[in-house]
Amino acid sequence: MLPPRRRPATLARMPMPRRIQHCRVCGAPTEYRVPPDDNRLRATCTVCGEIHYENPLNVVGTLPVWGDQVLLCRRNIEPRYGFWTLPAGFLELGESLAEGAIRETVEEAGANIELQDLYTLLNVVRVGQIHFYYRARLLDTQLAPGPETIEARLFREDEIPWDELAFRTVRLTLEHYFADRPVGAYPLHTGDVG
Repeated sequence: MLPPRRRPATLARMPMPRRIQHCRVCGAPTEYRVPPDDNRLRATCTVCGEIHYENPLNVVGTLPVWGDQVLLCRRNIEPRYGFWTLPAGFLELGESLAEGAIRETVEEAGANIELQDLYTLLNVVRVGQIHFYYRARLLDTQLAPGPETIEARLFREDEIPWDELAFRTVRLTLEHYFADRPVGAYPLHTGDVG
């Protein structure tokens, strides 16, 4: 008697698919199966055979700084309505990471910035996202928050509302910044967020 086949490790720890129910090509129902020459479940059309890939979403934003203060935005949308965050959002098709980070900063805070180096790259595997934050220098303190922001404000390190931060990636980015600031060196920080 043969032992039961074990699923490859990649399948055993793969997060649940997002559930594509219909083919984007012909509209027929899909079902999740492992295509030939693949090792993951994919939404596969039951009629035309089109394979639909589901990839992580990219979140891009900035860590805007004015002197010894950082800019935070209070969210006017879910998730985490009313909590503080760095200006950030989903990367759009047709834009680079840098372009998306600038756009999100303008949309959420109405801030005029000079973009600096990529500062944090954080994988949020459980929700299928990758967060990219650039350091940015505020060119002035004129802020005009958009509709997704209740208010935008500058905070010194001792004023940061740590218990009211919206996301772990924001907390980690700020922690890295305040640890790096006394040295004056800002290396790229990478990691996984649970």
